[in-house]
Amino acid sequence: MKKRDILILLAVIIIDQVTKIMVFNLNKDNIEIVKGFFSLTKVKNSGAAWGLFSGYMWLFFIVSIIALYFMLKLYKKSLNKDYYFSFALILMIGGTLGNLIDRLLFGYVRDFLNFIIFTYDYPVFNVADMALVIGVGLVILFLIKNPEEELI
Repeated sequence: MKKRDILILLAVIIIDQVTKIMVFNLNKDNIEIVKGFFSLTKVKNSGAAWGLFSGYMWLFFIVSIIALYFMLKLYKKSLNKDYYFSFALILMIGGTLGNLIDRLLFGYVRDFLNFIIFTYDYPVFNVADMALVIGVGLVILFLIKNPEEELI
């Protein structure tokens, strides 16, 4: 793994874990930052996105390990190709590891970013989730831009 990629990976994990520690050490469970739009809301998510499959922690361990294996394999293959694709994979790996750390240490993922967008209360998420979504978005853009590219 290249040094810059290791630094990005570590940054994602450290920022994710530090922000979780900071928010979960606050005395309040919900702090409204921007009225009617953004709050810090402590959520212990024992499931996947939107709390789906709550209680199947063993499944998330297995899925995370398998996903990490394939992401690392793709990353290794992408090193001499496109920087943005490997950057996307690093974000995804960092996000996966950030949430996996929570699952291993606590048995749930600590979420805290809560947005209400046009009256829709978006599911609470964290920095690791942001890294995953941005990474997936970059991979999709890469595939749209390079439809002939073989990933596997």
